[in-house]
Amino acid sequence: MNLEFSEEEKAFRAEVREFIENNYPQDIGTRGVQDEMSREDLLAWHKILGKKGWSTPAWPKEYGGTDWTPTQRYIWGEENARMNTVMPLPFGVAMVAPVIYTFGNEEQKAQHLPGIRSGDIWWCQGYSEPGAGSDLASLKTTAVRDGDDYILNGQKTWTTLAQHADWGFFLCRTDPDAPKPQMGISFILVDMKTPGIEVRPIKLIDGGHEVNEVWLTDVRVPATNLIGEENKGWTYAKFLLAHERSGIAGVARSKRGVEQLKEIAAAEMLDGKPLLEDMGFAQKISQLEIDLSALEITELRTLAGEQAGKGPGPESSLLKVKGTEIQQRLTELTLEAVGHYGAPDFRSFPDDGSNDFPIGPDYAHHAAPTYFNMRKTSIYGGSNEIQRNIITKMILGL
Repeated sequence: MNLEFSEEEKAFRAEVREFIENNYPQDIGTRGVQDEMSREDLLAWHKILGKKGWSTPAWPKEYGGTDWTPTQRYIWGEENARMNTVMPLPFGVAMVAPVIYTFGNEEQKAQHLPGIRSGDIWWCQGYSEPGAGSDLASLKTTAVRDGDDYILNGQKTWTTLAQHADWGFFLCRTDPDAPKPQMGISFILVDMKTPGIEVRPIKLIDGGHEVNEVWLTDVRVPATNLIGEENKGWTYAKFLLAHERSGIAGVARSKRGVEQLKEIAAAEMLDGKPLLEDMGFAQKISQLEIDLSALEITELRTLAGEQAGKGPGPESSLLKVKGTEIQQRLTELTLEAVGHYGAPDFRSFPDDGSNDFPIGPDYAHHAAPTYFNMRKTSIYGGSNEIQRNIITKMILGL
């Protein structure tokens, strides 16, 4: 594989960099963690990209994709990571949209793809349930056919940012008597304003509101919202998860994170010298960089395969496992680097009795929340234990 960029690719990088620098909303660039942002903040860059035609680079050109090469998409990711942009949320662009344009009918494509591309419609994912996480096939939420509608009843959990969602895509059991649990599941699109839907916040350890419970009580959904065939939803769900796992790797963001970690380690002192000069800590960073470089090559190979017409397959499990492990090690090292400044609620106490002022440098303030938040990455999208089973079976043939 030739890893040198051509002159055309260098020119593309310059074009992308100039566009981001001139158009990215600077007031949200460093605002903090996701759950501190408003709906408008989280969609701002998406809407700008939608007008430019760059919000859906991985889509087929016929549905509004950019027709970029894998290398161009790689460069696009790198440049956005460099600027720490708030990218379009994956639930619409990278998850449900590929299902719709691959398995949906023409009416469904016309109804939903434009709003996803423009950023006008927010989607959430209704997969996990209290008793069905990694064992997703054991889900209990039902969809019973009643004339031209389905009636949905059940509970979903860990539904990310559902408090903002306009639409959701839900896995529901439509055949409770199927010989295998995977055979009786359907993939249904749901307007989140439908009567009978209740979104309840799940407060996280840091007090944030990122995830939710979603309760469905006699929710009447048109049967025309069924994607593909009834009871074939497991096939569509696996297809979606392969796309999700590829995106979870987050190589470009991790590369930027390593750069920031080095800057922190150069500023923090240990025994009178920069932490970066400590052999033990420097060795941890070096090993992280080596693993990240290997993951980057794997991601590029996967992108090249997609360009050749090969969709995401079991290789996405490799990207997911190693990508999330690297993200977690990165946040662990960052928290280690900032030391006691990273302690949750480590704040000053002014004379008025308040404690609204974090102590220490700005780069330390989000180290602990980010560390805790990244614990989830090895679980969502299919836990890493399940991914290792997929790798063992589908790649190693064991």
